[in-house]
Amino acid sequence: MFRIGMEEIEEITKVINSKQLFKVNSGELRESENLEAEMREKFGVPYTLMMTSGHAALTSALIGMGVGPGDQVIIPAYTYIATAIAVVAAGAIPVIAQIDESLTIDPDDIERKITKATKAIIPVHIQGFPCAMDKIMAIAKKHGLLVLEDACQGDGGSFKGQRLATIGDAGAFSFNYYKIISAGEGGALLTKNREIFERALIYHDSSAVAFFGTQLDGVTTEPFCGQEFRTNEITSAILRCQLKKLDPILADLRANKKYVMDALADDCAFIKSNDIEGDCGTTIGIMFGTAAEADRFAEAMNAPGSIPGKTKKHIYADWASIMNKRGAFHPAMDPFKMEANKDIIPNYTKDMCKASLDILCRVCYIGVNPDWTKAEMDAEIAKIKAALKA
Repeated sequence: MFRIGMEEIEEITKVINSKQLFKVNSGELRESENLEAEMREKFGVPYTLMMTSGHAALTSALIGMGVGPGDQVIIPAYTYIATAIAVVAAGAIPVIAQIDESLTIDPDDIERKITKATKAIIPVHIQGFPCAMDKIMAIAKKHGLLVLEDACQGDGGSFKGQRLATIGDAGAFSFNYYKIISAGEGGALLTKNREIFERALIYHDSSAVAFFGTQLDGVTTEPFCGQEFRTNEITSAILRCQLKKLDPILADLRANKKYVMDALADDCAFIKSNDIEGDCGTTIGIMFGTAAEADRFAEAMNAPGSIPGKTKKHIYADWASIMNKRGAFHPAMDPFKMEANKDIIPNYTKDMCKASLDILCRVCYIGVNPDWTKAEMDAEIAKIKAALKA
């Protein structure tokens, strides 16, 4: 979270005073309804659904795509575990692909991982770094695969002028505390596909959409049982304020990232970017020749957590529930034990993506703040240069 204040407090107060906190209501504010409309306008898609989290949006999108038992979904070795768990929640099997030096999924390895059971690809715009969406979409078209963009760390970013989460068949945002804009928790599904939208609409609200308001007007999909990922008016009120701040935050993040990178250009190497202009600007990735060099730099910066290979939460090898193939508490509900999946489950091992682990241990992150002053950036640059000499 970068910028939040009195504007959000004032809008929350209005909602509380209205006593209309439920998403579907007959009040004057209609925060959730208006937020979804504003999202559609900003991102240029016909369908948006606000939800409780990015994970909820990913899972609902996969259900909307018809992904289920008997299907494989390709995901990157470097992402938050929610990406993998969303695949399992749909009853499908995650197939883990390498990343490249952009720290996003390697298109060449996507090709290598495709099988007859592959149904979809989830490129993840980790840290707001755009994936190589042109190559990924070409691969998907060639093999008849669906693409679900995980833009949960890339709110508002873009690839070659097109917003992330709007390039594939569907996309997901997250608005939890750690994201560019935030309501503490929250998420959104975006799609241009009416069928995906209708199925996700029903699934995300456990068919309760049939009982509240006119949400099923024009919907031809038969209701089915789902989950409860419905948002509320307080969350939506906060996010309406945050959405207005998104582009100014991104502009300042990008400007500050460029200032720091320009100052360091002769002192170090940076990770590859698939589109530096569309990059969200939250993070500078410095690439070292060896893991030992990265360790020494992190120690000099007094930032041991700055090496992505050591975060213990965004790397496939640390996803115990996936590595151990425990897809659900009850065995009958576990995709790893389903008859439809018995021949398509990979042999997960902690060293299965050695190239990815090597890259992740040779990178150090520098977090960027959109509110840095020039003096603060100059001080950060001096600190980085001193650490690089060490």
